[in-house]
Amino acid sequence: MSVTYCAAAPGHPHHGPYHDGEYGFPSADDRVLFERLVLEINQAGLSWLTILKKREAFRAAFDGFDIDRVAAYGETERARLLADAGIIRNRLKVDAVIDNARRIVALRDSHGSFDGWLRAHHPLTKAEWVTLFGRTFRFTGGEIVGEFLMSLGYLPGAHQADCPVQAVVLAQSPPWKAALDAGYRGYEPAK
Repeated sequence: MSVTYCAAAPGHPHHGPYHDGEYGFPSADDRVLFERLVLEINQAGLSWLTILKKREAFRAAFDGFDIDRVAAYGETERARLLADAGIIRNRLKVDAVIDNARRIVALRDSHGSFDGWLRAHHPLTKAEWVTLFGRTFRFTGGEIVGEFLMSLGYLPGAHQADCPVQAVVLAQSPPWKAALDAGYRGYEPAK
C-alpha cells in the first residue's frame, strides 16, 4: 500500500474490520493468539489481504484454531491440509503450525498458557522477542514475530497516533503501553 494502513484499511471489506477491531488490540485468549500466529506464519511471502480472504478457510482447516486438536494432528491431517486449496499449501508452514501447537501445549506446564508465556517474558525489545521466538517456535522470523506481537499489543506501532482506533486500543492498556507507563524505555519513539 502506498498510504499507511490506518488510512487505507477503513471501509475496506477485509482490512477494515481487522484494522478497526483486532489490529493492536490485546487478547489473553490462547485460541486468538494461536490463530494470529498461524495467520502471520502463512502470510510470509504473501499479502495480508490474501490471508484475510482465506481466514475462514484457515479456521475450518485448523479446527477453529483449537490448539489441542491441532497438536494431535498426524499424517492424515497433514495430508488433508496440504491438499486444501482454501489455505496456503506450503509444507513448511503446515508443519510449523502443527509443531507450534505442540510447543504451546508444552508451554502450559511452565506458564499455564501461551498468554502466560508471553506475559512472563514481557517486556522485551523486538530483537529480544525474535530471539526468544526463534528458540521456542518454528517459522518465526523477524517480520512474523514483529507483526504477531504488534497485532496483539505487545509491541507498539499498529496504529498511527492520529488514528481513531489508536485511542480505543490505548483504552485497553495494551502490554506495550503498560510497560512504557511502568517505566520501561524499550518502546520509546525514536527522536
